[in-house]
Amino acid sequence: MFKKILVANRGEIAVRVIRACKELNIPTVAIHSDVDSDAMHVRLAEESVCIGSHKPQNSYLNIPAIMSAVDLTNADAIHPGYGFLSENPHFAEIVSKHNIKFIGPSAEIMKKMGDKIEAKKIAKKFGLPIIEGSDGGVNSPAEAKKISSNVGYPVLIKASAGGGGKGMKLVRKESELDAALSMAKQEAKKYFNNDEVYIEKYFENPRHIEVQILSDKKTTIHMGERDCSVQRKHQKLIEESPSPVLSEEIRQNLLNRTVEMVSKIGYEGAGTVEFIYDKGKFFFLEMNTRIQVEHPVSEIRGGIDIVKEQIKIASKGKTSLKQSDITFRGHVIECRINAEDPSKNFQPSPGTINVCHQPSGFRTRVDGAIFQGCKITPYYDSLVCKLICQGRDREEAIQRMLRSLDEFVIEGITTTIDLHKKILTHKKFIDSDFDVNWLVRETFY
Repeated sequence: MFKKILVANRGEIAVRVIRACKELNIPTVAIHSDVDSDAMHVRLAEESVCIGSHKPQNSYLNIPAIMSAVDLTNADAIHPGYGFLSENPHFAEIVSKHNIKFIGPSAEIMKKMGDKIEAKKIAKKFGLPIIEGSDGGVNSPAEAKKISSNVGYPVLIKASAGGGGKGMKLVRKESELDAALSMAKQEAKKYFNNDEVYIEKYFENPRHIEVQILSDKKTTIHMGERDCSVQRKHQKLIEESPSPVLSEEIRQNLLNRTVEMVSKIGYEGAGTVEFIYDKGKFFFLEMNTRIQVEHPVSEIRGGIDIVKEQIKIASKGKTSLKQSDITFRGHVIECRINAEDPSKNFQPSPGTINVCHQPSGFRTRVDGAIFQGCKITPYYDSLVCKLICQGRDREEAIQRMLRSLDEFVIEGITTTIDLHKKILTHKKFIDSDFDVNWLVRETFY
């Protein structure tokens, strides 16, 4: 097992990793920017190192500063969390070259699955259905028109190195194509330093389904699927498991084929394979080669600590788990609590939390890094915590979540707690009659 792990992240995921390390008796190092010196992850770790100013490129994205912190503290492993450098193959390579263990897949796997075009080819090769579209990058308007015409409008132009909706453009007719292609390539260059884009058929009202996996190079297991269809601008707000729209036959087909694909690429660690689900069919979307924000949904339903398993796999090179070790129980829902004002088009709401009371009770969990007096800065992602509730069935999980949201008090900043209450009591959510574009069509304020 590792002697010391440096957590290359901040906020709730850094706290989550530190807690797992404590249970494994592994000392931790927290890195932080100047504005995070009093943050919860800094308080909980055995050691901490300030690595730069509030700008992410000067701190949490600053590879030389992070590696200096590793040298200074004699850490022998790095956990990247999610976001920041978690899916950066260059970072993983540097870590490995310094004989430090990167807790995640190899840089080679990360490169392959991080490139959306290459990932589609791999998925297709190993038997997963893919969305109809271009076979590779699209370079010219003429090529884009030909592909779009063959696929049929509407189509999506997407950045091959993208994510989070960046470098993505919806095109409903040919007259819009030239401008959309140009804008997509410009965005892709700006956000990912790679202007390569590709084209896919656009689904009007799909569900977003993903499968949680744990794998060493020989054994791959799944921890069920999550339905992440309550989204705003490609950002998830609510996740649940199991998906209320999958039949048992489709579910097993999805899970088995996902495991088969992951087992064949030599994947190591935790990962998530994402799918579009539409009219009874699922299609490969992408693979996230890291821990996901919504991993607690699978942990609670499957009864396995995914972060601890990540660390064990990285340390031993293998997992001790078998698929039969995973026992699924009940229904689990997660709400992401963000420092945003939904009534003002989700305007960020930084500030100091002057009152903080977190819910508790039977099968209620809060993953976060907030406390009374903590400062929510405007410099990073607006997620402040996650509320996760389990019930014997979906109805009980919804009621437990509503009870817990009612107990949650955060004063000093505006959050999305009220929005979550509105969503959970909406007839369309209760009936599971929604899709990834539902929130765009509904008016809550």
